[in-house]
Amino acid sequence: MSIPGLPPSIRLVEVGLRDGLQSVPEMVPTAAKLELVHLLIDAGVREIEAVSFAHPKVLPQLADAAELMAAVPRVPGVRYRGLAPNFRGAERAVDCGLDELVVVASADEAVSLKNQRLGTDEILADIARIGVLAADAGTRFVVAVACAFFAPARGPVTREERLRVVQAAVDAGAGGVYLAATSGEEEPGEIFDGIAEVRSLHPGLDVGVHLHNRNGFAPANALAAMLAGATWLEGSFAGLGGDLWFPGDPSVLGNAALEDLVHLCDGLGIATGIDLETYMLASHRIVELTGRASSSFVSRGGTRAGLAAASWPDALA
Repeated sequence: MSIPGLPPSIRLVEVGLRDGLQSVPEMVPTAAKLELVHLLIDAGVREIEAVSFAHPKVLPQLADAAELMAAVPRVPGVRYRGLAPNFRGAERAVDCGLDELVVVASADEAVSLKNQRLGTDEILADIARIGVLAADAGTRFVVAVACAFFAPARGPVTREERLRVVQAAVDAGAGGVYLAATSGEEEPGEIFDGIAEVRSLHPGLDVGVHLHNRNGFAPANALAAMLAGATWLEGSFAGLGGDLWFPGDPSVLGNAALEDLVHLCDGLGIATGIDLETYMLASHRIVELTGRASSSFVSRGGTRAGLAAASWPDALA
């Protein structure tokens, strides 16, 4: 039985190779990253945020961006995305065969200064220049609105702050914008309202949502986003990455686990094109590579099918 208002299908974007691994101080070899790319493609993942073009001294674990992009398989329908923190990073990125370039702009000034060492106004000025650079290179351009709803050490972000970044993205020629639930304390009502308003103001704009799961609301927020008209959801294998620098128990911090989003969509009858069982091979592999336990409920609790097929344990003697 379907829920009225939900889409028949949704795009799921895997951000673990970038947003996940940037939170892991240990180096994951390029060959292992390439192995993960193959596992994701085999599972049906078609949008992969594979690399970051932050300065290698800032994120040495992602310094092999150009090398990885030169080695990834070029499969019809598979799109590779890379993140650039600034104009200089974007210049490096467009030369690496990306299908999509992402630039982050925080709606919250304090987070912008701490994360990118630039104020929001400076980032928005960069976005205008990057839009021209991407257009000249024929690379699709997406703007990520960080802290689109709620910011640490502050609280709720105003709609005016959020919409200012969205408007700057549109003015720069961005093909898409995603609103990021950066803190993991976002709530379904504000997700719905934020997505719906952007869709109403910019009906031709591709709008997604990037999900974290600190408060356990990621599935509810995903549902709210889809009801509001979001065209894609973002998560990471095993829930790796995300807001690990904020206070809290590490077991509840990080990105929404993409396997949980696949599981949710399967349960709602929403097509993703991703086979959950095959995808779990990538989730298990990243746990082996990083030594960090999965935060996903699918990994820890299994599925309906698995529970239905289970046998009762032998009675105690």
